[in-house]
Amino acid sequence: MVLDYQSDMTVVGEASDGAEALRLLRTTPADVVVMDLRMPVLDGVTATRRICAAGPLPRVLVLTTFDTDEDAFAALQAGASGFLLKSVPPDDLLSAIRVVAGGDAVVAPRVTRRLLDRFAGRLVAKDAAGLPEMTDREREVLLLVAQGLSNLEIGSRLQVAEATVKTHIGRILAKLGLRDRVQAVVFAYESGLVRPGSESGSVVSPSRPEARGDAGVSP
Repeated sequence: MVLDYQSDMTVVGEASDGAEALRLLRTTPADVVVMDLRMPVLDGVTATRRICAAGPLPRVLVLTTFDTDEDAFAALQAGASGFLLKSVPPDDLLSAIRVVAGGDAVVAPRVTRRLLDRFAGRLVAKDAAGLPEMTDREREVLLLVAQGLSNLEIGSRLQVAEATVKTHIGRILAKLGLRDRVQAVVFAYESGLVRPGSESGSVVSPSRPEARGDAGVSP
């Protein structure tokens, strides 16, 4: 009801488990799938992996009661573009669907912080000289993405147009072989470009909800 009430959204189908969702998508085009994790017949992670392996659309936004590290890791590794908790306010859910439909990613901030802390604790920083070649501006943009700034905020910080920021991010993702902003944030920490607790890494979520509930949305 909430989704259908929006002028820019239409619910084209509903499924009770992952297997039914896959069957439905064979005949019903969709831009975004809002996916649960714990389901009978076929779980949400497996369904997400199969959906994402089939092509760029639909994108998957996981909406679940469970926020364990294992669930979040599995969903994002499977190709999900978002991971939110069912306690998310309706307005944030709607915004997240629009963000994912637009090609960006969104993850509940407290989940993202745990993911990055866990990555940083077990990964060895790579030699910066061994990283794919990026321009100084692209590296600067990547660092700001890792701090959680939106495209608009990055543009304001660097005094360039938002469209220019989007172009830089597209090139960064292509050079690094990454899917979205979530992977870009993780890459920045894996590679040692940003450290948790440092001034540049003090904000580690790819979204900036400004103290609003559990969910965050990256424009």
